[in-house]
Order: sequence, then structure tokens, then C-alpha cells
Amino acid sequence: MSAAASRRSFASDNAAPVAPEMLRAIEAANDGDATGYGADAWTASAVERFREHFGAATSVYFTFNGTGANVVALSCLVKPWEAVLCPASAHLQTDECGAFERFAGSKVIPVTTQDGKLRPGDLEPHLRAGHEEHHPQPRVLSISQSTEYGGLYEPQEIAALCKFAHGRGLLVHVDGARIANAAAALGTTPRAITTDLGVDVLTFGGTKNGLLFGEAICFFDSSLVRDGALFARKQGMQLASKMRYVAAQFDALLAGELWLQYAAHANAMTRLLHDRVSQIDGVRVTRPVRCNAIFATMDRAAIERARSQFFFYTFDDALPEVRWMTHWATQPQDVDAFAECLEHAVRSST
Repeated sequence: MSAAASRRSFASDNAAPVAPEMLRAIEAANDGDATGYGADAWTASAVERFREHFGAATSVYFTFNGTGANVVALSCLVKPWEAVLCPASAHLQTDECGAFERFAGSKVIPVTTQDGKLRPGDLEPHLRAGHEEHHPQPRVLSISQSTEYGGLYEPQEIAALCKFAHGRGLLVHVDGARIANAAAALGTTPRAITTDLGVDVLTFGGTKNGLLFGEAICFFDSSLVRDGALFARKQGMQLASKMRYVAAQFDALLAGELWLQYAAHANAMTRLLHDRVSQIDGVRVTRPVRCNAIFATMDRAAIERARSQFFFYTFDDALPEVRWMTHWATQPQDVDAFAECLEHAVRSST
């Protein structure tokens, strides 16, 4: 592999390699035969790990990926004439190709927000649209923690949303693709920012936090799904026949504090990168830096020069605004090399 090819990407935590502990967990599970579709010891153990973290009443369903987890989870909560309210920037709305609408036959209603966070005031107009048959009926609020803009809901904000939603007969879903990064940044646990605050359903991210693949749907009230999630997961093509290889990773991730170790490291590398790029004339950080993402503007020519060395995405081409992300495997020397590349790219464009 060439030196250029082996450089870290700052495009996404999806670009990260698999954590060695996860590979070892898969290898350990790869011993002999095991009953398929989750009727195995690894899956049973992983489910118990989740219950240790979130409570004994938690129902857990493993899936392959985040889109599948969101679609399956939400489809269990809505009827075809009901709707999910989410920020207009939500992954559910912008990056899942209408999967939920196609699968569930229900509508996603995007809500315009300034920073990718829903607040009760944003939702009121959508709850007054009408209750007659001409309008889809709101049933679920879906929020992302952390948000697509790298922001965080403070615990009191989630508690307020849950109180608002439940008072109007709505449920609350959290897209937790980066829930570990959020908990690490807030200095708390995933439970303290979900079920303890009234969240009904969480999709717990693994792929972005060291796993080869795998997400987990956590229903905190089993009466919401009964056996429905089993059938929805199968119909949604998210039921792994060799479930043990997904479950074994979660078992290892949650057995100690690996989930926190990976996420805290990713966040720390972003803080280091933020410190470096804040000193570069020609780079302007555009959004608060809370977890493992930085949004910034640069000269277009500088963006292209830097991207020829390190790949990253343009998030908003109109500005232009780019996004840089770190992950569990990003090292300080990677940050230094990337910051030097950005500095050189900016200097060369002036």
C-alpha cells in the first residue's frame, strides 16, 4: 500500500478500520457451529449487556446497518397514515433514500431548524395541521444524538422533548449512530440521555464506533412492539442468519468501557484538530465543536488542494462548508499531518 493510500481519511467515522478487539471478538465467535438467526449464546449475552446498560425491560434487536435499524424501529411504531417528525437535516430525511417511506408506507415530515435540533416550539405548527383524514397524523419524534451538524442535545432538552411528546400522545426515537460520542462528550452514559429521560426507542450505533458492522434497536417499553419487531426486522432484510458475528462485537463493546474508550478518543482527536485549524488563517470553523465532527469554510481552491491529499466531504457547496471527522483510530500524528496539509493548501491559494 502506498503512503498516500494509507493516510487517514477525515471524511467520516465510517472510513475507520475495525477495532482489533472487535476482530478478536469475531474470531472467538468463529469456533464451531452455532444456531442461526440469533438463537446462540453470543446473542443472548449481548442482549444481557444491553439490559445491564439500559435496564432489564429493554428489548434488543440487532441489524446490519443504521438505515435498517431506523427503518425497522420506526416501522414498528407507526401505522401507514401516521408520520414521523424529524429535523430537515436528519439522516432519516436526507441520507436514507426514502427507505422508511417505501418500507413503512408512512410519511417523514421534515422540520426546519437552525442547528439540526428539534425543540417543542418547532413542532407546534405541525401538530395543528388537522386530525381529519386529509392529513398524516404525527406519531413519532425522531432526533439524532449527536446531530448531523455535530451538535448535542443536553439532557434537559431531551427531557423537555419527551415530556412534550408524551403529553400529546407521541413517541420519541433517538437515532444514536453516534450515541457513544454524545455520551462521552457529555460525561455521562447512554442510558442517562435516553431511557432515563423518557426516550421510547434508541438505535444504538456500532459501525461508527469500532465495529465491522452492526447496530442495535433498543425498545425501552416492550409493549410498543411485542413480537412485531421480529417480523419487521425479517421483512426489512435486517435479520442476520449468522447473528453471532454481530452480537459478539456488541458483547465485547459493552462488556467494559470499550464503547467509551473509542468514542472519547475520537472526540479528543477532534478537539486536537480544532485547536490546530483554529490557528490557520483562511479556515473558519462554522459550528460548535462538541463531538467528533468539525464544520468549516475555506477557499474552494484550498479545499481541492487539501482533498488531493486527504479525502473529506463538502457538506454545503454553496458556502462552501466542509466536514472533517475523526474516529477511534485517528492518532495525533494524523491530525498534525492533516492540519499541515490544510495550512499549506490555504497558503497556496492566497
